[in-house]
Amino acid sequence: MSSLSPQRPKLLHLLAAFASGGLLTFAVFINAEAGRYGGALYSSWLAHGTGTVAAVIVLGLLWFRDKAAVTAVRNKAPLWAYLGGISGAATVMLTSTAVNTPLALAGTLALGLAGQVAFSLAADKWGLFGLPSRRLTVRDAGAVVLITAGSLIIIFFGMGGAA
Repeated sequence: MSSLSPQRPKLLHLLAAFASGGLLTFAVFINAEAGRYGGALYSSWLAHGTGTVAAVIVLGLLWFRDKAAVTAVRNKAPLWAYLGGISGAATVMLTSTAVNTPLALAGTLALGLAGQVAFSLAADKWGLFGLPSRRLTVRDAGAVVLITAGSLIIIFFGMGGAA
């Protein structure tokens, strides 16, 4: 992993992150619909099967466009990077199950965000996965508290008292 230099994010970076959140929400909804009709395992197989087909098509297009770039990337990923597929499969199964409960889409994603922030802070603190370790601050703890509190508000008060 490349060294992270301290710099301010550009507007494009912020928009890309925001858009990925919207896309993730759409994906969770679609996976939950598949899970409702076929179960969590079916939802995961469907998502990853169609994702594999799409990746093979894109890789094929890139291969015809620039063979050297495709082969140069092949041997650079560390072994633990291949665990992403396992965590992705588990994520699809867990979210497609949780969305089809009283948590619904908003509650599932709110708690998911809290889990993402908590795990990312742990990865930052201990330098997991080749990240540079950094000392956590009171702001980091405050962010987790606020996100968790916001999640609980969405779950217990924001859905018309659905809980």
